[in-house]
Amino acid sequence: MMPCELMNFVIAFAPLFSKPVFNRVKVLLTGAILSPHTRTVANALRVMGLSQEKHFQNYHRVFGRAQWNCLAVSQILLHLLVKTFAVSGEIVIGFDDTVERRRGKQIKAKGIYRDAVRSSKSFFVKTSGLRWLSFMVLTEVEFAKKVWALPFLTVLCPSERYDEERGIRHRKLTDRARQAILLIQRWLPNLDLVFVGDSSFAALDLLDII
Repeated sequence: MMPCELMNFVIAFAPLFSKPVFNRVKVLLTGAILSPHTRTVANALRVMGLSQEKHFQNYHRVFGRAQWNCLAVSQILLHLLVKTFAVSGEIVIGFDDTVERRRGKQIKAKGIYRDAVRSSKSFFVKTSGLRWLSFMVLTEVEFAKKVWALPFLTVLCPSERYDEERGIRHRKLTDRARQAILLIQRWLPNLDLVFVGDSSFAALDLLDII
């Protein structure tokens, strides 16, 4: 059973899913929180005592086939964060890109990028994977006495090669960031928003809207 405190938070997302899918979402979310290992569907089911579940494929289909709007989920999550941490007036949102190292023939949008972890000013290391752009509410968590970055929106940024192969106009990282910032501004029209990023986003077309 999911704790009441967590259930009050999760129930806000119920309208976005059908009843069967939402029941599986609750299991996966609870399992992901409790899992001491990687947060995969298999580990989530194992932690929840469902390692012998005969219809385990239905849980995988939550991410592969079930129809639900991920942007609507992000919008609800953002409003919950603002409400939970009593953010009012001005809200600081950090954004940054990260590379998820993934291999395999089914990983179509991957590219070759600089590995920020293993690279330095004098040593350049490349890595293959998916590039994601994440947006996070930056707020002080009282019990931690520190500012935490609480992610609410993650955008896939396909490689230039991936777009060219499909005849799609390639959008640079700053283009993706600009689109997401405008979306967040529509979600929070009554708050003053401060966006914080590193030098990778120091572009005039992006700075004009911040």
